[in-house]
Amino acid sequence: MGGIEMKRFAWLWLFGLLTLFLVACSDKAEEEGSKPETTKDGKTVLTIAYKDDGPSSEASVKYYDALEEALKKYRDLDVEFNIVEIAQGDYAEKLNLLLYSGEIPDIIYFQGSDEQIAAQGLLEDLTPYIEGSEYLKDILYEHNVTRLENYPYLLWVKPINHKVPVVRTDFLEQLTTSESLLADPTVENYKAFFQEMVDKGLSEYGVTVAGDIAELDFIFNRAFGVTSTWLEGKEGYVYKKVSEAEKSKLAFYAELYAEGLLDNQYLTKQWDVKEDDFYNNKAGVIVGTNGKVIDLYNTRTKAVNGESAELTVLPSAKGVSSGYAATSVTKEPRGIAISSQSPNKNIAFEILDFLASPEGMKFELLGYEGEHYNLHNGEIELTDKFYSEWVSRFWEPQDVKFDTPLSSETPLLSPPGQASTNAIVESYVADNDFSIPEEYISQWDAMENLYKEYAADIITGKISIDEFDQFVDEWYAAGGEEITKLANETVK
Repeated sequence: MGGIEMKRFAWLWLFGLLTLFLVACSDKAEEEGSKPETTKDGKTVLTIAYKDDGPSSEASVKYYDALEEALKKYRDLDVEFNIVEIAQGDYAEKLNLLLYSGEIPDIIYFQGSDEQIAAQGLLEDLTPYIEGSEYLKDILYEHNVTRLENYPYLLWVKPINHKVPVVRTDFLEQLTTSESLLADPTVENYKAFFQEMVDKGLSEYGVTVAGDIAELDFIFNRAFGVTSTWLEGKEGYVYKKVSEAEKSKLAFYAELYAEGLLDNQYLTKQWDVKEDDFYNNKAGVIVGTNGKVIDLYNTRTKAVNGESAELTVLPSAKGVSSGYAATSVTKEPRGIAISSQSPNKNIAFEILDFLASPEGMKFELLGYEGEHYNLHNGEIELTDKFYSEWVSRFWEPQDVKFDTPLSSETPLLSPPGQASTNAIVESYVADNDFSIPEEYISQWDAMENLYKEYAADIITGKISIDEFDQFVDEWYAAGGEEITKLANETVK
């Protein structure tokens, strides 16, 4: 048995023990009845597990102490947070080990591996709580609503995390191809744009990505017709990565690579080197996550190259379709859950609802007065410390109106950061993917790795695009037949 198989067997064995243990915990809790824990002075103790938070973190303790004060002031809730220390390492794995030990917090942040916990009935269905909420139901995005309908145990009210291409504005202004690209961002106009940047010496190559083509796909997938995970054809649904649309896209990427417009080191490039190459003008275009990450790119680019280097968000390529990416709505990939075994379920949700209220949003989005923002001339002015360190732990809706207006000089996001988020929200379209059943996971992983190998070899010129057809045959033989059949039975 190989190393990967041994690791998978060990994990399945541990999962089996975890399942038995958690079911026993659930039965015992139902028999005995859970009683709320309180402090000597009558405060309700709420246990919370959240990535990178713990009692040893000064910033974490400060946050939850401040939240306790706000809950007392605005909701008359007397609570004390017990922050669980999660061991260092893979968060999803360490969290499951914590749950296996018998310690099931009231409020849990998941970043994967939540489905096996939900399957045991140990996560609360949030639907009735949200429907009866005072504030939370009104800040949900469209994708939140659909994901909750499909999987009601996890909530993550933040903009979709997709990626967008950006370029220095002063570069954009020097290029004759800019006007055509912005007005009509066809694949051909994108290539011409990359070419002119290189020809004029503004950058060594047109675009850089880190490790694989996933970031590049946010620009070009939909233009080539790769519009969803499963593409509808005459004979039913076909997986996007074995489609004719994918073949055309890979051929285009191979052209960019051969002509020096795609970073020829992209396969081995780490994210930090990728970013440095953009700041130092080796790459003309970089692709980054909308919102805070684009904010970071913008701040760093201007620090290195001056104020005129402020970033401009580029449109997705246009062709068969347009848009940055379809969004999976099978479930939230990460988010907040409430334990079904908690004796404090209603209080836990009331806290989540408070964080969606005007007072809660001010605390959650702006940080601490006098540190992350100041009140000046009847306006809220954000500080440098806000931009360098403050991150919302829970909810992050758009268009929040505070009782005191935010200064136009210090917006929550820089213009490029806000533009990137707006672009993603405005181009939202739901994907038609579905969760791959456990019995197919091993095959699916192998099939995805097969795609990556062929894609890399085609793009870098090691093999011809004609060998894509051979890849398709191998993909179907490796398990694609069964999963495609399942897709045609599942996708609506």
